[in-house]
Amino acid sequence: MTQTYSRRRIVIAGGGTAGWMTAAALARTLGGAIELTLVESDAIGTIGVGESTIPPLVNYNRLLGIGEAEFMRATQATFKLGIEFENWKVDGESYFHSFGLTGRDHWTAGFQHFWLHGLTKGHDWSFDDYCLELKAAHAGRFAHLPDNRMNYAYQLDSSLYAAYLRRLAEADGARRVEGKIAEVELDGQTGNIAALRLESGERLAGDLFVDCTGFRALLIEGALHAGYDDWSHYLPCDSAIAVQTESVRPPVPYTRAIAHDAGWQWRIPLQHRQGNGIVYCSRYLDRDAALERLLGTIEGQRLTEPNFIRFVTGARRQQWYRNCIAVGLSGGFMEPLESTSIHLIQRAILRLIRMMPMSEVSPRDVAEFNEQQLTDMVQIRDFLVLHYKATERRDSPFWRQCAGMAIPDSLSHKIELFRETGRVFRKNEELFAENSWVQVMLGQGIMPRAYHPVATKLSDAELDHLLHGLRESVERTVASLPRHHEYVAQYCGARDAVAA
Repeated sequence: MTQTYSRRRIVIAGGGTAGWMTAAALARTLGGAIELTLVESDAIGTIGVGESTIPPLVNYNRLLGIGEAEFMRATQATFKLGIEFENWKVDGESYFHSFGLTGRDHWTAGFQHFWLHGLTKGHDWSFDDYCLELKAAHAGRFAHLPDNRMNYAYQLDSSLYAAYLRRLAEADGARRVEGKIAEVELDGQTGNIAALRLESGERLAGDLFVDCTGFRALLIEGALHAGYDDWSHYLPCDSAIAVQTESVRPPVPYTRAIAHDAGWQWRIPLQHRQGNGIVYCSRYLDRDAALERLLGTIEGQRLTEPNFIRFVTGARRQQWYRNCIAVGLSGGFMEPLESTSIHLIQRAILRLIRMMPMSEVSPRDVAEFNEQQLTDMVQIRDFLVLHYKATERRDSPFWRQCAGMAIPDSLSHKIELFRETGRVFRKNEELFAENSWVQVMLGQGIMPRAYHPVATKLSDAELDHLLHGLRESVERTVASLPRHHEYVAQYCGARDAVAA
């Protein structure tokens, strides 16, 4: 029996990165199968600080057929190989979380086991020396390598990215409506959203609604009351201030996360400017002191007025509820420590496309969507909490609170397993790879007491050959790479770049 479908009317509430990422993906993949409308108001600003990304965005852009050089030119993007964490373990020390692999894993055990065995044999080289992306980042070098041997993401202007995606979406048939939402109209029988009424009086009816209204969550919470789980007992920072400055030096291929006595600061170098911000716990640092600290540490002429942001870390209890799907900040918030905000938008969009109802919404689809989204956020939450909990800092009330706080059992298990055995296990397509956990746990001062016996099967000569060969390969490759800012200028025609 053949079932016929009518074109589904999808209404996206809100623009910004979340709204236009959603619109571009839906318009490109579903085309004439849907009728797509996005409503936003030029009078309502967006957060616009999600400038640092992680590698899955590379594949997302490829899925949409976006040319990388054109995209980077339009968004003033630079390449990103990881994040430098400064002052997190102790004040004055740093470590690097890269996007690459370190060394060479064996099917029985990760490379860290062979490195740990090497320490007992007199090899005193840092774990960092075996990672191509890490060493290239510190050297300020980058290039695309054959066989995708260099794992990378982007540092970009999120407002320009949203504008770029808007052009794509509208070219593929999405319709933009300018206006403020005055009322969310509910169906009296089903409780579903029936339409959005704008201040102008226009009524936008739909079958499915996507809430991209940010922290306001006008649809999923304001109208449907889906509920919110507060995770601030694990992640106590609740405020941020962002400001943009002129570039004063060539952009490096990494983001900096600099801990201070009540939170941390970010620095994100783009082609044409630098993004700066401070994240802090208002219990230990007030707004004026935070602003003074931020403005006292920025470099270059200030281009924007400070953007003050308040947030509650956590997750919407149901990110798909009735006929409404929350995407972006309306679905929850993970502070930007590991640059996961745009990734969570991307994951929600791709799941929605895979589960797109062309008739009635399936409760099973809804339940599966919510379970997968929550799993993603819980796993990211645990990774973020690791940075705060595994610290030797006791120099301020904030860090003493973090060091002493109770943590989720899932994270405690992961920490103790690594401490006892050097092992890391991942579940359910977990975002952060084994090497990410190893780099951060070692960087935060967690050193395994044991390692896998497979490492001892190598003779001393074989171990020497393995470790020396891997370090030498990394050194040779890094030395052959061009300087990052020169490569960006050549690759995507970057203009007005700061000269070396």
